[in-house]
Amino acid sequence: MKKLFKKPYLLVTAFWCIVFISIFLLRGKISGEKFESQKWKTANMNSEENWSLRWDMMNDLRNDYKLIGMSKNEIIKLLGEPDNKSKSFSQFRYSLGYAHFGIDTGTLIIEFEKDSAKNYLVTRG
Repeated sequence: MKKLFKKPYLLVTAFWCIVFISIFLLRGKISGEKFESQKWKTANMNSEENWSLRWDMMNDLRNDYKLIGMSKNEIIKLLGEPDNKSKSFSQFRYSLGYAHFGIDTGTLIIEFEKDSAKNYLVTRG
């Protein structure tokens, strides 16, 4: 152990390696809130206690549900009616509330091709 302390750069290097490996392994797995469909659909986004509820659920939603390939009806059953639909119904938008980055808010945008979700995007701004 004494030899390790004589070369402090080894200790520092080992520490940072462990930190970076931990971050890499946990990437996308940290979630602030477990996704609950009913909570998502019924949350009053104007209530201070729910301002970031949907944002906090996004990691769990992304990790546990395969949105790509779901039909519009399946998405609506899971997330409720969208806050905004494109005129052609090729895009659903869900407000995620505050994103914990100053006053930024988030939006979940789901793009459809015919009746199937082909892509989704989480924006912040």
